[in-house]
Amino acid sequence: MSGSTLVGMGDSGTTGAGAPDGLRGAVSGARSTVERAGADEVERYQQLFHGHFVTMTRLAAMLGADDPEDVAQEAFVRLHRRRRTLRDPHASLGYLRTTVVNLTRSRVRHLAVVRRNQPTRSPATESTESAEHQAVRREDVRELVVALGQLSTRHREALVLRYWLELNEAEMADAMGVSRGTVKSHVSRGLDALATIMGGTR
Repeated sequence: MSGSTLVGMGDSGTTGAGAPDGLRGAVSGARSTVERAGADEVERYQQLFHGHFVTMTRLAAMLGADDPEDVAQEAFVRLHRRRRTLRDPHASLGYLRTTVVNLTRSRVRHLAVVRRNQPTRSPATESTESAEHQAVRREDVRELVVALGQLSTRHREALVLRYWLELNEAEMADAMGVSRGTVKSHVSRGLDALATIMGGTR
C-alpha cells in the first residue's frame, strides 16, 4: 500500500482528524440525553410528591401513626433513593403505599410499647399532634376512626386500603405483603370486628 494511500485513509477514514470531532459530538449527545433523563426523573418525582403526599399522610394517620407526616416523608425519601429503578408511576405509587404500611406498622408497635409504660397522654403531648392527624380526628368519621384504632393492625390495614383507598385485592396484597386469600380473610374478619365494636351489623 502506498504512502499516498495511507495518507488518504488518515484524511478521510475513522482514524483521521474527523474522529475526535465525531467522538466529542457523540459524548455531547450522550450527555444531553442523560441530562434530559435526569430532568424527567426529577419532574416525575415532584409530580408524584405533590399529587400523593397528602394521600400518603392520611393513609398513615388512618392506620394509626402518631406522626403521619413524618411517615409519608420517609416513604418519599426511600422512593427517591430508588427512583432510577421505579420509572413506572404505578410501580412508584405501589412502592409508596407498601412503605407507608410497613413504616406505620413499626410505629404502631413502638407506640404500643410506649403506651404500656406511659398509659396516659399529657395535654402537651396532645397539642403536638400534626395538623393532618387532628383533621382526621375532627372529621365526621371520628367514631369510625376510633373504632378502627381498636382493630388488629392487619385488619385495620385491610379495611383502610379497601374502603378508603379503594384498592383491589391484588394492590392490597402487594401493599400488605400477603396473599390475596389472606387479604379477603382480613377484610371479612375486620368488618366483623368493626361491626361488633360499633354495636352494629354488616
